[in-house]
Amino acid sequence: MDTDTTIAPRRIAFLGLGSMGLPMARRLLDAGHPLTVWNRTASKAAPLVEAGAVLAGNPAEAVRDADVVITMLADPDAARAVADEMVPALRPGMHWIDTSTIGPDAGRELAERLPEGVTLIDAPVMGSVDRAATGELLILAGGDTAPVAHVLALLGTVTPCGGPGDGAALKLVLISAAVAGVALVAESLTLAEALGLPRDLALRTLGAGPLGGAVGRVLATGSHFPVALAAKDVALATTTTALPLLETVHHTLLADPSLLTEDLAAVAR
Repeated sequence: MDTDTTIAPRRIAFLGLGSMGLPMARRLLDAGHPLTVWNRTASKAAPLVEAGAVLAGNPAEAVRDADVVITMLADPDAARAVADEMVPALRPGMHWIDTSTIGPDAGRELAERLPEGVTLIDAPVMGSVDRAATGELLILAGGDTAPVAHVLALLGTVTPCGGPGDGAALKLVLISAAVAGVALVAESLTLAEALGLPRDLALRTLGAGPLGGAVGRVLATGSHFPVALAAKDVALATTTTALPLLETVHHTLLADPSLLTEDLAAVAR
C-alpha cells in the first residue's frame, strides 16, 4: 500500500482502543504521527503509551490539540456519550473520522452537533483485527476524505460512498450480508451433521460455491468480531426496514449467551 511518508505528521487523537481500535492506533503511531489516546478502560492504552503515545484522562483532553480525531466505539450510545464530552473541545479546521459502526442516523445526528468549521467523515471499516494490524481494512467513507487521505491510507483502502452517512449505510448492507452468510453456513453444517455427512466434506464443498467467503470467515483464525457486536450491527439494519431473514439471524446470534464474547465463527461450531 502506498503511504507517502513525505507528508508532515498530523496530531491525531484516537478514542476507543478495543480489539479493532488498538491495532489501528498503533499503525498511526508507528507511521510517526504524534498520537494522543483515550479509552474508557485506561489500562488498554498501556502498549501505545509504552511506544510513545500520550494518554488523555477524558475525551475533551484527548482532542484539544489534535488536527485529526478518530473514533472506534462500540455502538451509538457509546458514540453519543463520547461526543457529549468531546464536541465542546473541537476547533474549526479539525477533521473527525468515525470508524465505528453506528448506522447513518446516529452518524448524521453527531454531525449536526459539530461546531462550525469541523467536519465529520463516517468511515466504518470491513475487516477484523488481523487486517487492522496490517493496514488492509476496507474503509467505507461518506463525505470528503481528501484532507485526511494520507491518514486513512495507513489503515486501509478507501471506498468513496457518497455524502455524509452513506459510508455508515453501506456498512450495514455489507456487514449484514456477511453475518447472515456465517449464520447460513452454521445452519448448513447442522443439516450436514443431521444427515450423517462429515463436517470437513460439507465445509469443503460449501466453500467451492457461492458461500465461499462465508466459509472462509468461519475458518478464519486471526479474527475477533464478538457475536454481541455482530448482533448489534444486524439490529441496526433491522430497525431500518422490514428484514425477516435478518431478524431471524439476530435472534439466532443472541440464542446462546455464552457465545456473545466469542468470535462470530463460534456460531458455526
